[in-house]
Amino acid sequence: MTHLDKLESDSIYIIREAYNKYNKPAMLWSAGKDSTTLAHLVRKAFLGKVPIPAIYIDTGYHFQEMYDFRDKIADEWGLNLVVSKSQKAEEKGITPEDKLKCCGERKTQALKDTMAEKGFDALLLGIRRDEHGIRAKERTFSPRDQDFQWDYKDQPPELWDQYKSKRESGQHLRVHPLLSWTELDVWKYIKRENLPVNPLYFAKNGKRMRSLGCKPCTDPVESNVKTVEGMIEEIKKSDTEERSGRAQDKEEAHAMQKLRALGYM
Repeated sequence: MTHLDKLESDSIYIIREAYNKYNKPAMLWSAGKDSTTLAHLVRKAFLGKVPIPAIYIDTGYHFQEMYDFRDKIADEWGLNLVVSKSQKAEEKGITPEDKLKCCGERKTQALKDTMAEKGFDALLLGIRRDEHGIRAKERTFSPRDQDFQWDYKDQPPELWDQYKSKRESGQHLRVHPLLSWTELDVWKYIKRENLPVNPLYFAKNGKRMRSLGCKPCTDPVESNVKTVEGMIEEIKKSDTEERSGRAQDKEEAHAMQKLRALGYM
């Protein structure tokens, strides 16, 4: 069994475990490389079908390419797309000028409202440990309380495939099938499986997006890469962080930790 085979097998096991364990799971899908890889793994786990809804959080500030890719893949893969958008944020006039507040209202609160409305009790996400220091503290099965808060200082150990997946009253579970993958693993898997790729990842005029987010808060990196093969070689040589272009990571010390403790993805 190759390294990618092992990652795929482990992820599918986690996906099936979550589907069997919870009454109404859903999947978070951003139209980026990681969540699209997750959606593909869900399809593999269930013989080409995606039996859970795919939640797309629409902040109103995404690149047009993200919306176009979302609609195209949702149609081709038969996804049950649930668009989550905060009307309260629109009414309050909350903008990316205050990035932490904007993320809190347009992402976290929007997701809270959608999960309450639809009754979802578990959420599959495509986050990875190597993306960010605070995500490295995560567990594969990670509880959130009724206010979506996460206590990163008090988490159960996970040994081999032994997970604390029980959901207590008022909680929902975050499930992370790609937690042990790396950025390089994802791109190698995309190449192997010939997965669709959002065009924002490929270079135009010497720049490309390495991590997708909202237009006002995401900067491109310098690159001439226009193929997945080129992406793999570039990442092998890179000494910069994957999320170096994401504004919320640079807003203030521990900003990402604060956001995630309050329910951010």
